[in-house]
Amino acid sequence: MTRVIFIAGKEFIQVFRDPRLMFIIFVAPVIQLFLFGYAVTMDVNNITVAVMDQDRSSESRRLLAAVFNSGYFTRVNDADSERDLAANLVHTRADLALVIPPHFARDLNQNRDAAIQFLLDGTESNSATVGMGYIAKTLANYARAEINTRLAGIAALTGGKVRSLPLITAQTRFQYNPELRSSLYFVPGVLAMILMIVTMLLTSLAITREREAGTIEQLVVTPIKPYQLILGKMLPFIIIGFADIVIILIVAVGHFHLPMRGSVALLFFAALCFLFSTLGVGLLISTISRTQQQAIFAGVLFLNPAILLSGLMFPIENMPRSVQYLTYINPLRYFLVIMRGIILKGNGILVLADQFFMLFAIGFILFSIAVSRFKKNLE
Repeated sequence: MTRVIFIAGKEFIQVFRDPRLMFIIFVAPVIQLFLFGYAVTMDVNNITVAVMDQDRSSESRRLLAAVFNSGYFTRVNDADSERDLAANLVHTRADLALVIPPHFARDLNQNRDAAIQFLLDGTESNSATVGMGYIAKTLANYARAEINTRLAGIAALTGGKVRSLPLITAQTRFQYNPELRSSLYFVPGVLAMILMIVTMLLTSLAITREREAGTIEQLVVTPIKPYQLILGKMLPFIIIGFADIVIILIVAVGHFHLPMRGSVALLFFAALCFLFSTLGVGLLISTISRTQQQAIFAGVLFLNPAILLSGLMFPIENMPRSVQYLTYINPLRYFLVIMRGIILKGNGILVLADQFFMLFAIGFILFSIAVSRFKKNLE
């Protein structure tokens, strides 16, 4: 154990001697957290609308008032022709365009279906999809108010009593994230992503640095066993990984008001299971890389698919079936579910047992393969 501690101490000295590594380890994760917390968001607010009202009636004005009083839309331009309307979308002056055709009021007054048209910018698919939902909600409220107004008018003319039409209303409540804040969705994922990047890259760079400098041979000829060398190299990065988790959690809870509903101890245990995978990948990269530059390129080649196939950015259910099968061997997928379950839902070990089992199994296999290959390289 003394030899392991000495190797770990040597590794700490090398890490803290380089100010660039210190920046990458402790400052870069916080910067990434702020970038993802603020810049990467799926929230859609202040949808800009260009209007072409060809009817110009009291009914069309009531419709426009209902749309722009809903709190979702902002009126930016009025168009007099279809060409002007299209120009607003082409030059991105508006997110969508609203067309009220002629005879809109006449169709309503004659009890015929009155059509209006919304043109949405499909290049911003997320904004367009959310905008369609807001439009449907706004029009449903307008239609209900219009019907009740007309029924009240009929009652006044006939002297009778006409009740408003009964409607089924859906009362929606979002559990665990009532305000649908993107930061609550992304921040736990950012924590997992940063932990993977830091521990995997630092592990691969630390070992390839030894090989590049020619000091790995000196370690091999010393009276130290391969497992002691591996433990001594891994231990500093496990500690660094936990230190990053503490820093990110403090910022996430204190600044982004991330709720910590579950057990912090369980979260750190999950991180330890996840480290089997990240350190294993780092070791594997070190066995195929002769220089630090090669290790960086290999790390990037692994990180991009791992992040894209984890469910951090895109739901796994929306991926093609063949691609979904690949996500089953991605440890980041299971760690994300565990992180969000512990932090946002307060889930315990029983609820997350399947995720823990897969995460530990993949980590154990990856780490075992990496250690075996590393021992062969040493021998």
